[in-house]
Amino acid sequence: MSIQAMNTAINNNRKLLPKRDKLKNRLGGYDPTKKTEYNLPKASSKQLRDLRKRLQLETKIWWIKAISLTSVLFGIMVYFFLKYA
Repeated sequence: MSIQAMNTAINNNRKLLPKRDKLKNRLGGYDPTKKTEYNLPKASSKQLRDLRKRLQLETKIWWIKAISLTSVLFGIMVYFFLKYA
């Protein structure tokens, strides 16, 4: 890439900067110092425990399905490899 092409690319990018700033201030603008506040409900320790158990069970079931599917597909591949090789 020539130096002139790099200079052109840099100048074109520099020309786009003011347009980006104008768009940033529309519809309420953008304030990097403003923090987002979340209104999360309070959860009891029992609810958290139940949620943890449910998520662990879902993860365990997902891993069982993934390993089973992988094993079946691997077995099919080995079968066809041994039959046609």
